[in-house]
Amino acid sequence: MKTRPVLATIPSLLLAALLSTGGLAFSGIASAQDAKAVAGDAAAGEKKNALCAGCHNITRYQASFPEVYKVPKISGQNAKYIVAALHAYKKGERKHPTMRGIATTLSDQDMADLGAFYEQQGKGDGAAPDTVVAPPSDVAALLAKANCVSCHGQNFSKPIDPSYPKLAGQYADYLYVALKAYQTDGNPRVGRSNAIMMGMAQPYTHVELKKISSYLASLPGDVHTVQKSDFR
Repeated sequence: MKTRPVLATIPSLLLAALLSTGGLAFSGIASAQDAKAVAGDAAAGEKKNALCAGCHNITRYQASFPEVYKVPKISGQNAKYIVAALHAYKKGERKHPTMRGIATTLSDQDMADLGAFYEQQGKGDGAAPDTVVAPPSDVAALLAKANCVSCHGQNFSKPIDPSYPKLAGQYADYLYVALKAYQTDGNPRVGRSNAIMMGMAQPYTHVELKKISSYLASLPGDVHTVQKSDFR
């Protein structure tokens, strides 16, 4: 994550944050710009989320590709980010076979409805605080390298644009896998090809990415998993 001049004109960065059995937690910035503006219907989304619920509505459910990690919490995530992430999987910008297979079956309306449903699911549990505990000095320096707060907010739950993910409280192992995906290039099955996030993730070692991910996961946030009663 490295500050670049493009940040002055594109409100950038992640962590999607997000979305998938495979995966970021971090961003769908370019896809968000390409996605059509479609109004989502949360009630319709609830009727369409059977495939999503099988992973994202089971607490601490784990994926096994490209490595074992917990699938991201998406209840309470920004609808616009969820839509952007799904478009990225559908277009192949996010390389994950399972998520791409699911995304290719969805229309723009389906994506908008699912985004609306998950954004509102579980609301009322309390919003993330405006300020959070400051990170250790070494982690603060790593975050400052990419100026992460400039896009994701001082509390990492209020990004400057809803097409960027909320990161606070997300699973650390998911964030780590997502960040590593932006460092992967030329692999037909693994990786994320968002140019901004790739440039920001490249300078970090895996140890540094783990430190960033652990700090973000430790923060109070809006994202969570709403366990489906059918799966209890």
